[in-house]
Amino acid sequence: MSLVYGLVARGPIILAEYTNSSGNFTQVTQAILEKIPPNNSKLTYVYDRYLFHYICEDGLTYMCMADDSFGRRIPFAFLQDIKERFLATYSKDRANTALPYGMNEFSKVIANRMEYFSTNPNADRIKQVHGEIEQVKDVMVHNIERVLERGERIELLVDKTDNLNQQAFAFRKRSTALKINVVEEYKTNDSLDICYYCK
Repeated sequence: MSLVYGLVARGPIILAEYTNSSGNFTQVTQAILEKIPPNNSKLTYVYDRYLFHYICEDGLTYMCMADDSFGRRIPFAFLQDIKERFLATYSKDRANTALPYGMNEFSKVIANRMEYFSTNPNADRIKQVHGEIEQVKDVMVHNIERVLERGERIELLVDKTDNLNQQAFAFRKRSTALKINVVEEYKTNDSLDICYYCK
């Protein structure tokens, strides 16, 4: 699963190319380059078990070949990166007048970026964002579990507090009743004592 071949062309004229494999890529690429219309477009061609992706913009074509299992997102991100680097390095005049393979020094950049987009997991920004979302989701689930555990403990505390409150109310009621009984008994006994002394 990787990028196998990359190039920059002006119409059917290849200006720079790089491949890390051997095969009939140049013949297939030449046939595809001749079919690409001159207007701005993005498209993918299927050949055998490979996909040829290209971006055509302002008369320049940026193309790569990748395994069919590699998808479309990373190859088009690679092509966009190559396009930006090519345009930052060379003027349009030079690209429009260069001879075939006249800018092949750019093949080092193509090779470097192919390696990066083929092997670096950070090259796929969407995959990277999905990974970050998964990490955030895991943290959120962990935090929610902790809150729920804390909630269960709080419910236990609330239940115990209610129980203690009921016991305190019952104690207060019993102690008030006891106080009333003691006062009544004291009054009754005190009046008896007074009467006893009166005799």
